[in-house]
Amino acid sequence: MSAGCGPEAEEVARRLGFDCHDVSPVVSVRAPWDLAHWTMPLLEVLIVGGAVFALWHAVRRYRAGDPVNLALWWASLVYLVVTEPPLYFPEWFGLDRLYGFIFAHNRFTVQFMGDRLPLYIVAFYPVISQLAYELVRSLGVFRRRGPLIGSVAVAFACQVFYEVFDQVGPQLKWWAWNPADRIVNQPALTAVPMTSMLLFASVSMAAMTYLVVRFTGSPAGDGRPRRGWRLVPRILAAGVLTPFTMAVAGLPASLFGGDHPNQVAQAWVLGAELGLVWVAGAWIVVAQLRSGERGAGEPQSAFARYYPAIYLGGMAVFWIGALPAYFGARDGITSDGSPIGSGPYALACFLAAGSLLAAARPARQ
Repeated sequence: MSAGCGPEAEEVARRLGFDCHDVSPVVSVRAPWDLAHWTMPLLEVLIVGGAVFALWHAVRRYRAGDPVNLALWWASLVYLVVTEPPLYFPEWFGLDRLYGFIFAHNRFTVQFMGDRLPLYIVAFYPVISQLAYELVRSLGVFRRRGPLIGSVAVAFACQVFYEVFDQVGPQLKWWAWNPADRIVNQPALTAVPMTSMLLFASVSMAAMTYLVVRFTGSPAGDGRPRRGWRLVPRILAAGVLTPFTMAVAGLPASLFGGDHPNQVAQAWVLGAELGLVWVAGAWIVVAQLRSGERGAGEPQSAFARYYPAIYLGGMAVFWIGALPAYFGARDGITSDGSPIGSGPYALACFLAAGSLLAAARPARQ
């Protein structure tokens, strides 16, 4: 049996349409037209292209004297390296008895780590962190209200842009959660675990943004940010420390866990925390807009001007393609056996993300 391909992993992979024993241990490459769904190569172009665009933008800002974007781009990859391997191979870290097998990605054009890690997922981390940070920065929130309040607004921006992706992915077989895992994958909002919605889609990116902004600031308070090799240990620290903040945010729900978890209570706790992300984030954005200082003194950003709208438009195309099967689903399962996400929640995220784009646009003209 292949490493990391136990019975549960084998079943999840089978539902996605491949054999997890037949994998390349380091890297695999396949033709885009051989992928399982027409949306998959388009998703790769959207996300990998966005990561390249974000890096170009980050380098430009670094050369202009602001290292935050570049530090955040690299810290996102450090965070990826810290968090993803335990999710894919819990047995390597002694977590298999505690959590079991959690989920598997489908096969994309370029895949790493025994076909567990698609290239587009590597790119997704810097994409979503840069997208949220740039929108909030372009509104002037960080300049006016500081890194803590700005990072709370980032949590809200990440939530609404991440979940339009997260809620449609399982239906289109971009990945599959292990339904037998009741520790991590329950409670869930339809097909998406609520811990993923809160901790990965909001807490992680907000905490990492806060740490990066704080760590790359001037040590003497003289307004001169750190640059060069002095950034490297701070980037590493931000990426490594971010998972600990996720553990803290997950503590309230974990109080109702154990051998016999109270999933109703956990759902209420996680839902309340998600509600706080929405209320606090929306309040910060609205307060900034009402202050009359929207984007004051902030340089224009081509990345913030174009990419968030392109990303949202791409996700809208994927959702439109998914709607016939979504509305034809029975008991949350489509005719081809895929679980559906929450359409109402995704719609709310689309509306909130569109509102953020509209709010930021005058500052970028």
